[in-house]
Amino acid sequence: MTEMSQDVQNLKQKIEHNWGWILALGILLVLGGVILIAAPLASSIAVTLLIAAVLVVGGVFQIIQAFRTQNWSGFLWSMIVGVIAVIGGIVIYTNPLAGTFALTLVIAAVFIAQGVSQLLLAFKIKPHSGWGWVAFAGVIAILAGFMIWWELPSSAAWALGLIAGISVMLNGWSYIAIALAAKAMKSS
Repeated sequence: MTEMSQDVQNLKQKIEHNWGWILALGILLVLGGVILIAAPLASSIAVTLLIAAVLVVGGVFQIIQAFRTQNWSGFLWSMIVGVIAVIGGIVIYTNPLAGTFALTLVIAAVFIAQGVSQLLLAFKIKPHSGWGWVAFAGVIAILAGFMIWWELPSSAAWALGLIAGISVMLNGWSYIAIALAAKAMKSS
């Protein structure tokens, strides 16, 4: 057996041995996702505050790194990025509703840009199988982006929380699927 296939076999055995814990994690994540979706404004503000904290911490480390590499030609840009991140994080933290609005606007723009990119890719690969799914995903992303955009400012109250909740819930379902497959493999 090669080293990689041995690693895969070891991972498979660990998953089969711990399928119950993986199932419990999946169930907790699904429940957490439901809670995030059920309380979208609180979830949106929590996501915003988390992003603010990440910006502040990341910005501080960026500034520290800039000083540690002062002789580097990118020192000034590294310092500027760090300072902007810290200031942005503080501004978002001090006014999380405005931060939630701004992040919702960014999410809408990202969905639209991603959708356009997926449509362009779909038409580029059109003769190949699966191009329709890529195009469909692009249309859905564009529609979601415009839906969020058109509903501003009210969409700021639900969009980030809904997206976070869906992501956490799908993550939970993937763990549940892995756990149940591992249980079936262990039983056979």
